[in-house]
Amino acid sequence: MSKNKFHLSALTAVFKKKAVAIEAKKAHYISGKESRRISRTNRRITNRIEKERKRKHVPESEYLSVMRDPNNVVEFDNVHTYFFTDIGTVKAVDGVTFDVPIGKTVGVVGESGCGKSVTSLSLMQLVQRPQGQTVEGEIRFNTGSKVYNIVKTPTSVMQTLRGNQMSMIFQEPMTSLNPVFRIGMQINEVLELHNPEMTKTEVKAKTISLLELVGIANAEGVYKMYPHELSGGMRQRVMIAIALACNPRIIIADEPTTALDVTIQAQILGLLRELKDKINSSIMLITHDLGVIAEMADFVVVMYAGRIIEKGTAEEIFKNPLHPYTKGLLMSKPIVGKKIDRLYNIPGNVPNPINMPDYCYFKDRCVKSIDVCNGQYPPMIKISDTHYVACYLYAAKEEK
Repeated sequence: MSKNKFHLSALTAVFKKKAVAIEAKKAHYISGKESRRISRTNRRITNRIEKERKRKHVPESEYLSVMRDPNNVVEFDNVHTYFFTDIGTVKAVDGVTFDVPIGKTVGVVGESGCGKSVTSLSLMQLVQRPQGQTVEGEIRFNTGSKVYNIVKTPTSVMQTLRGNQMSMIFQEPMTSLNPVFRIGMQINEVLELHNPEMTKTEVKAKTISLLELVGIANAEGVYKMYPHELSGGMRQRVMIAIALACNPRIIIADEPTTALDVTIQAQILGLLRELKDKINSSIMLITHDLGVIAEMADFVVVMYAGRIIEKGTAEEIFKNPLHPYTKGLLMSKPIVGKKIDRLYNIPGNVPNPINMPDYCYFKDRCVKSIDVCNGQYPPMIKISDTHYVACYLYAAKEEK
């Protein structure tokens, strides 16, 4: 009898598990009719935005702006970048606000999918269109003579800014460099596009000097090589040379040391730091590696699920982290000389980006959540002139 009871309870548990799985599947299921309705709505939205963007002879008054602080080169102000998919709208960047001061390095850190790269692509106007669109907010870019609101800047004007005033070191140099063209030709192209007055001899001389600047000893030889003939470190140096070709005011480095060994990584970071000071530009550094951030960044922005949850100087973030997520990231980093059986792992999962909750996105993973966390998403709370955190645990401190 006891044996039968045991089998019955086991079967009941299996059926309950299957029922839960079916309910979960239903919750994420979208019918074909619903998917078509979403697609039609998305097309109306994206067509309207694309029509506005593709206008010709747009007056400058529509896309020129004024910096909140003239000491900044870029100001992200309540930026929303969405992807309109057939199953719903993905809010990849959902109200991001931070500054990049002139001559400083700002590190943007967070786990995969938190919106770091999409934020940088929004600045470059390289978000995949028409599905991806910056739908709200301003991205103010200071060229020195003019201030552009990148969100409303026409494509024709952006082509004069990209590569010239702003440039990007992409995450994987092997896929960023064209495999069928020689290295010299790929750097020449940038110089010829933005400096039509330069002769071919001058362009070649400038390209070779750029290769030497980024620490490539055999610049003449590398000029004639194809990407596959170079190592990962050399290709990354070539990507940096392309980014520096026109002395940009801001360099976006998206995981510049990914897939490089520790020695080459240190060389690339040292090179970036040295070159930034030489041409007096700013760097927006995107990475998962908190060690890189600690070494390179003057200011740190911590992102989670498309929002900024904490920002401040590098010293404030590393010496006095406040948000439970920031603390979790720092705890998950291995420490030299400290022996542990297992690295710390933040429990739980990131919420579905299509159906984000109304309350704090981190609440379901947070070990310090309180009753007020069930309410609306927490605002940015000022801790000091440079340190801000989006967490109700510090709301009382701000009131004092």
